[in-house]
Amino acid sequence: MMSSTLAAAATAAIPSIPRDDDGPVFRAPWEAHAFAMALSLHERGVFTWPEWAAALASEIKRAQAAGDPDTGETYYLHWLATLEGLVARKGVASLETLHRYRDAWDHAADRTPHGKPIELKPEDFG
Repeated sequence: MMSSTLAAAATAAIPSIPRDDDGPVFRAPWEAHAFAMALSLHERGVFTWPEWAAALASEIKRAQAAGDPDTGETYYLHWLATLEGLVARKGVASLETLHRYRDAWDHAADRTPHGKPIELKPEDFG
């Protein structure tokens, strides 16, 4: 569960976060998870909010230059790409490791019946 104090600090430091009067809003659970991961990494000192905001702005500009329509629906895709990039640049995990785990989770999700919990197994990394 994310701290409301941390979420408030993030929304104050990063004005582009989709929000309502109560704080950040998410269109899907994965967006909230990505948001919480960024809060956790910030809290651990991996990056500052100004550093995050600059990296996110750069990622959004890159995506817009590549044709992103900037309708707001892709905001957390940019958030996730920023998170992956910063984690790799800071040496927390390599992009190769991040992609390996992403692919393993995709494989695990593909083999899991609808409504069942997804369990990551060693064979998902094959």
